[in-house]
Amino acid sequence: MHRFTRIGLLFLSAALVAASSSSSPTRMKADYVEACSCHAFCPCYFNKQAEHPYCEFNMAVKVREGRSGNVDLGGAKYWLTGDLGDKWGSEKKGKWVVVSFDPETTKEQRDALAPIILKTYGLDWGELKVQEAPIEIARSGDIAEAKLGGGQMAYMKLKRIPGADGKGVTLRNVSYFGAQSNDGFELYKSIEHRSDLAGHKFTYSDRNAFLISIETSPGESKSGMSQ
Repeated sequence: MHRFTRIGLLFLSAALVAASSSSSPTRMKADYVEACSCHAFCPCYFNKQAEHPYCEFNMAVKVREGRSGNVDLGGAKYWLTGDLGDKWGSEKKGKWVVVSFDPETTKEQRDALAPIILKTYGLDWGELKVQEAPIEIARSGDIAEAKLGGGQMAYMKLKRIPGADGKGVTLRNVSYFGAQSNDGFELYKSIEHRSDLAGHKFTYSDRNAFLISIETSPGESKSGMSQ
C-alpha cells in the first residue's frame, strides 16, 4: 500500500544538504519513460518561458548504474508525477510534484537519490510529497508501458513514432534539464497517460512522450533545460 510522507520536503532537503557537504562522488545513469500534457514535441525543452500555464507529467525511472559513496544505485526505481506550471523557466519554481520510490529501493538508495532528483531539475516546488508504491516498467516492440501502484495511481502506455523510414525518430543535441549528458530523445506519443495522486488528477492521450537515458551528478548539474 502506498504511503505519503508528510515530511517529504524535509527529507529531500536534508538529503540535499548532506550530499552537498559530502566529498563522496555521486553519479548515475538512468533510463526514463516520460510523458506530459504537451503536444509533441514539448516546447518546454526549447523555451524557458512556458507557452502554456501547465505541463503535467509522469516520469518512470530505473537506474541502470550508479554509485553514491558506498551505496550502489543500480536497479533502483522511482517515479515523478507533477506539473511544471508556468514559472519553472522564469523563476525556477515548479507547481507540484510527487516522488514515488519503489518498495525495493532501499533507504540508503533513496537518501542518495534525493539530491540527484532535486538538482537534476533545479526547481523549488510549491508542493512536494514523497510516497512508496510499486513501479513496473516494460517495453515490447513499439510499445512502452509503465505502472505506478499497479496502474491505479499513475499509468503510461506509449507508442513509438515510426518516422519516415519506420525505424523511429531520435532527437539529439538537446539538453535534458541539468543532466550532464543524454543519448537522445526517442520520440513516442501517449496512447494513455494519466495520474491520480495527492489531490491531483489528469488524463491525456496522443500527447508528447519519449524514452531517454541520461547521465547526471548533483555536483555538476547544469542550470535550465536548454543551452
